[in-house]
Amino acid sequence: MSKQRLGQEEWEILRYVAEHAPTTVREVAEQFAETKGHARTTVLTVMERLRKKRFLVRRKCDGLFHYSPRVPLAELVHGMVDHFVQNTLQGVVSPFFAYLSESANVSDEELDELKRLVKDLEQQRREASS
Repeated sequence: MSKQRLGQEEWEILRYVAEHAPTTVREVAEQFAETKGHARTTVLTVMERLRKKRFLVRRKCDGLFHYSPRVPLAELVHGMVDHFVQNTLQGVVSPFFAYLSESANVSDEELDELKRLVKDLEQQRREASS
């Protein structure tokens, strides 16, 4: 995956493409015209920028270009989180967890998943020290 940074608009379009792939510029433009008021040319420019940054690939099918993410959405998100932790937090994750503990937006399901992840991390540590 590319190590280049993404702006908010790029991320929103990339996420939409990943969730609806393969998709055309027209399909993405219709969605973003409705939700954000973006013109088709704006969406096309962003999608081509994402392709040049190697986040998207396109294939011609029946005379239309269909866009898809180069890697699965989960891998994109993982890469972005890793970049944030390494570059913004200098590899220290406790500020991230402090933010989560103060956030009222953590659902019960997400809390259960976080607990499971901590248990997995503890198990990995025990196995590594054995």
